Formats: sequence, structure tokens, C-alpha cells
Amino acid sequence: MVEYRRLGSSGLHVPALSFGAGTFGGAGPLFGNWGSTDAREARRLVDVCLDAGITMFDTADVYSDGASETVLGQAIRGRRDAVLISTKSGLPTGDGPNDAGTSRARLIRSVDAALRRLGTEYIDLYQLHAFDAGTPVEEVVGTLDDLVTAGKIRYLGASNFSGWQLMQSLAVADRDRRRRYVAHQVYYSLVGRDYEWELLPLGRDQGVGAVVWSPLGWGRLTGRVRRGAPLPDGSRLHATAEFGPPVDDERLFAVVDVLDELAAETGKAVPQIAVNWLLRRPTVASVIIGARNEEQLRQNIGAVGWALTPEQVGRLDAASARPAPYPYFPYERQEGFARLNPPLHRTGAGL
Repeated sequence: MVEYRRLGSSGLHVPALSFGAGTFGGAGPLFGNWGSTDAREARRLVDVCLDAGITMFDTADVYSDGASETVLGQAIRGRRDAVLISTKSGLPTGDGPNDAGTSRARLIRSVDAALRRLGTEYIDLYQLHAFDAGTPVEEVVGTLDDLVTAGKIRYLGASNFSGWQLMQSLAVADRDRRRRYVAHQVYYSLVGRDYEWELLPLGRDQGVGAVVWSPLGWGRLTGRVRRGAPLPDGSRLHATAEFGPPVDDERLFAVVDVLDELAAETGKAVPQIAVNWLLRRPTVASVIIGARNEEQLRQNIGAVGWALTPEQVGRLDAASARPAPYPYFPYERQEGFARLNPPLHRTGAGL
């Protein structure tokens, strides 16, 4: 069974693995490439998740033009109290001037529309899909607080914010005595460790838990991508690579080589090892796994219930490490700097 962890400094406990419903629906120019799971298939995947203790399901209004939320709502019908719903808004859903962003008008309209599609009276975790530089932070924070007071949202989160954007939002919430973000949905993987330099220490200091998206590096760590080999047939990288997080080939294959070694040593699949590594990282509350069928889902669930050895973790750390960017590299290389700011992102777990 999947363990439960506190979401940031909140009192909410979430499963270490969550299910990403981006494959539900199958509509739209980008997110339709992820999958086309219908309500019947989705209900079966939800059954498998609940049997394993995976009770949080993540979606967004832009996934399949809202169809993902609709299908998820149908799949959980009759068992709302057994699940946690996580959804997002803020990205464009149309061409109108108020069809993008997080203004008060847009947020209220987006939440009400999401509730209708999901067939529920409340959203457990509501996240802004991106920072909106065109709307005052005070307006955003105030509106979200009002929606919590109205009972439409229970917990607040952000997604894809920079460090200063997240900290500014938290500071305004504290100053105005508004509810603050307790989650940050972020990209984090063995081939994408940028989260560690600023967002991880911020999350640890401010009590903001990480909900990780694309833990397999946009499909690159599925075990099907190999050095010197073409992309396999059926890989969604063919259609979506340009939209995903970039990674240079040499670093990717250095990580894949170690993952292959560990797969032979442990008997675990490559994606299971990649997710297991993430679950040991500081501030990580939940890792979102996706699946287009039951077989994929069961394999991904196999990422829990066991642990890599410290030596194996060290090999993955070394293969995936990148030089620290400024202003962080002095703290990595020079003793005087390091004594003032130990690299907290390297060790430990939880907040």
C-alpha cells in the first residue's frame, strides 16, 4: 500500500503517489496526444488506484479541453468521499481577453466550471497552473481565500512558479492574513533537477510541499529510450517532445545507463527506480504517475514498497548532477560559503 505524507505544513495527508488524469478525454491539439481514456476505462484505473491506496487524482481545465475533468468526475461518481481531487486553472482556454490568467473574474468562473465538470461541490486541492504577471498578487490571493471561505476549495497550491513568484505570493498572503499555498506542483526528475536549487529550499523553509509532475522526464525514463537507438513506435515523444522540459542527450543517456545497471541489480523496472529515487527527495509530498492502461498503472505502482540502497542512490545522484548555477555555485565549491549555507537539497526527506 502507498504511504501517506503531510502536504506541506497543512494538516492534509496525501498519498506518496497520485494519479494524473491527463490521459482522460483525448481532445485538444496538445493534451489530446496524452491518451483518450473514456469513463469506463477511467473507472477501472480508479479502482486499481484505490486498491493500492492512491486516493489523489490530478487534472486541469486545459487537459483535453475540460474533458479530463468530466471523465474523472464520472469515474469517481458514488465514491467522492474516498478520493482527493486536485485540479488547476490559469492557462488559456479560449481566445477571449478573460479566457486566460488568474483575475478574480476568471478564477471564480474557472472554479465553478470545474465543479460542474467534476460533478462535485468542492475541490480538495486547487492550483494555479502558472503565475499571472498581469494580475495583482493581492487580487489572486484574496480571490482564492474567498473561494476557500465559500467552501468551493479546501487547500491552495501553485504550479510552475519561480522562487520569487512563490515567495511574493506567500508574503502577501501572510501580510493580508489570507490562506497561503501549501503545495507547489513542479517538474522534477532525474534528468530535470532544477527544482533543487531554489524551490526546494523555499518549500522546506515555508512549508510548501512538492507535488511532482512528469517524474519520468517527459517519457524519457520509461526504459524504452536507449543510447544510439531511435525512439520506439508509440512513444508520445514523437508528438510532444518540443513542448516538454529539455534535456541534452549525453546527460539523459548517462542517467539511463545507471538506471539499467540498477534494474539488473534490483529486479525493478527503470521507471520504478526513477520514481523511487524521487520519493526520497526533501519536500516531496506526492509524485504524479500516469497510465494509459492498467498494465502501465500497475507497473508504476511498483515504485513503492521498497528502497534503493544509499550506494545506489549515490550513483543516480552522480549521474544526474549538474553544475550549480549562479548564485549557488560558490556554496557548492568554496568551504566558506558552504559553512554558511549547507546544501540542504542533497539529503533528507520530507519537509
